[in-house]
Amino acid sequence: MIRNYIIVAWRNIIRQRSFAFLNIVGLAVGLAASMLILSWVQHERSYDSFHVHADQLYRITAKLDRENFKAAVSPSPLAPELKERISEVADFVRITVPRTHYFEYNDDRYEEKAVIYADTNFFKVFTFPFVSGDITAALQRPDGIVITERIAKKYFNKENPIGKVLKFDHTQQVTVTGVLADIPSHSHLQFDYVLPLTFLNKDHYLYPNDDWGHFIYYSYLRLQPHRSAMDTGLPVLEQRITEIYREHVEGSLLKTSYQLQSLKDIHLHSQNLQVELAERGNYQYVNTLFFVAIFILAVACINFMNLATARSARRAKEVGLRKVIGANRLQLILQFLGEALMIVYFSFILAIGLVWISLPLFNELANTTLDAVFFHPTFLFLAVSVATITGLVAGIYPAVYLSGFVPAKALKGVFSGTGNGNLVFRNTLVVVQFVVSITLLMGTILAYQQLNYLKNRNLGFDKSGLLYVPMVGNIWGQQQAYRNALRDNPLTANFSVTDDVPTNLRSGTIDYHFEGKEPNSSLILPTMDVDEHFLDVFDMKLVAGRSFSHQFGNDSSNYVVNETLVNIMGLSPQEALGKPFTLWDKKGMIIGVVKDFNFKPASQVIEPIVLKYNDWGGMVVVKTSSQQLVATRNALEEINTKLNPNFPFSYGFVNQDLERLYLGEQRLSNLFNFFAMLAIFVSCLGLYGLSSYIAERRAKEIGIRKIMGSSSVSIFYLLSKSFLALVAIAICIALPLSWYAGNTWLASFAYRIDVHWSIFILAAGVATTTAMVTTSYQAWKAARTNPVDSLRDE
Repeated sequence: MIRNYIIVAWRNIIRQRSFAFLNIVGLAVGLAASMLILSWVQHERSYDSFHVHADQLYRITAKLDRENFKAAVSPSPLAPELKERISEVADFVRITVPRTHYFEYNDDRYEEKAVIYADTNFFKVFTFPFVSGDITAALQRPDGIVITERIAKKYFNKENPIGKVLKFDHTQQVTVTGVLADIPSHSHLQFDYVLPLTFLNKDHYLYPNDDWGHFIYYSYLRLQPHRSAMDTGLPVLEQRITEIYREHVEGSLLKTSYQLQSLKDIHLHSQNLQVELAERGNYQYVNTLFFVAIFILAVACINFMNLATARSARRAKEVGLRKVIGANRLQLILQFLGEALMIVYFSFILAIGLVWISLPLFNELANTTLDAVFFHPTFLFLAVSVATITGLVAGIYPAVYLSGFVPAKALKGVFSGTGNGNLVFRNTLVVVQFVVSITLLMGTILAYQQLNYLKNRNLGFDKSGLLYVPMVGNIWGQQQAYRNALRDNPLTANFSVTDDVPTNLRSGTIDYHFEGKEPNSSLILPTMDVDEHFLDVFDMKLVAGRSFSHQFGNDSSNYVVNETLVNIMGLSPQEALGKPFTLWDKKGMIIGVVKDFNFKPASQVIEPIVLKYNDWGGMVVVKTSSQQLVATRNALEEINTKLNPNFPFSYGFVNQDLERLYLGEQRLSNLFNFFAMLAIFVSCLGLYGLSSYIAERRAKEIGIRKIMGSSSVSIFYLLSKSFLALVAIAICIALPLSWYAGNTWLASFAYRIDVHWSIFILAAGVATTTAMVTTSYQAWKAARTNPVDSLRDE
């Protein structure tokens, strides 16, 4: 019997090639899109799950009471104290933010930006596999360094790296004690080098000390086995941590409380955390794309059901004959489900090919690498399972519907496959298809406009033509010569020396005072060290007062603040001038008020900031024109190479740093663009097949109408209006849904666009035009057919 089902299914596919082609292609595109999205979703949700103790690991995060400020960092002595006093804590490890250092081996010199310092038990807490070296002793010697396999090949090629000595920052030496397998892409910790904290000089600000107010470490706790934070009671454990911390501090630091963040949640649930360690994902984007995958697959299934039920009349006599000779309804259902599964498996094979072809493009759009996952047996098993479920879902309604024909009516030829119930069902499916497509289209337009708004929003300074070079090596000892060389070259003469660029400032303090400050205030105040040229180089505007100047000898203890800080002080810009202001222990006064500018991503609200005079160095920021960027870079390299020959030249562009802040939104926009087009394409395949079938079915009616005098235009209108009506209904349903979803997403941005009515018109216009183009060919072809041929064929 099964053999007979397969033979009949194959004959039906061959007999109705165009119908089968539309179904196979539609399902293949839907399956391919779903596999790509679901593999990306699985990758995003699998972050840090490879660690042996992943379920026991938590990161300590800090929160300021009464302030909307949360940070991923904690003070140095907190984690050791918790291990000593809380029995649930089995171990801890502290790491620093990745830092930039310079390494030399033989004649090769490199600048490396992924160097972290960690406690010596780092590889005991985290599971990063070793390629060579002793994992238990790798960080025990103070000058020992662990590198990744990629770095080992870069420096030593095929030599054994263990025991090799690298020159560090041109003054010290470190010995390779271990080589790690390259860090997995689904790890929130991304680094190439690990040095023990004991390598640092005890006077270094990163060296572990007893300062409970210095938030510089990312601290992780490993809880006792079978006693996770949830078992203990997460709020209880967090309260205990906060109490222990507050035993060691006073004043405004008493407003700090602590929370525990599960290791597996760090990548997707850190949007509200400042001073984050690494690039983070967004659970909202992951969930959104997950539903997009389901929607696209649903659209493909709808195509199958629509076309199968539309062609039901062609199978009526077959069903009648099978029932007459003894076939029961269950056997017929199994037959039609078998045909559906055969089409789906053909589609699955084609989908695998489409995935293989489109994977490089998808990896580029999503900025990820998913190649390996498609060769994993687990993935293939899940993919086949999804395909099978898709076949069952897509085929169950047509199977039940077709198997329910009454044999007598079917054999007499009085059966009509366009009964009201069937017609309503098909029309509903078409509407659902276009609701999904229009919603995705709206999402695409909104994501593009919001991202474009963030990129082009007025930041309060001119980001174009800003090139920066960090001061390293010998430059520190010859700063005056360095400044003179920059001034002497017309390409580099317009420069400023700052401690950082205002793209994503991480540091801040609560140790400041001004007249009228609330005693209980725990507001974090970011700071920047700038020189007298900073406002000019960045083209910032003064609202009141002046900038720093060499003409005033006491400017080293004065301050320039922004409008937001002045508003918090309850003053106008003019009233703020001359007011005393103390930062840490340095007393001075406010000499200027700068117009608000973004120093964090433009998606975040502008915070207060204080600028203090830079008398020590940091980095040089040069303003140049876009036409002279390359020439300016070359001039800077020449100056740096002359004064600092032992260190490689390093530079960056402010506008590129700003671009990187919106990678998450850029990926969402790219993926929405890609999959919205796929959803529309799949919908159009079904609409094309349906319009083709209807034109064929009404061929006799069209012939009679033409003989009676109907024009080609009126025939075209007759065949097109029903589809346009369905698209109109879909638009009416999709637009309010899109408006609600769009506003919900935009609410996560401090600065956002308004959902303008023009967006709705654009989405509706694209959907309508697409439907018209899809159906017009068949409609026009039917309208132009010779009525004699239509009536003779009938």
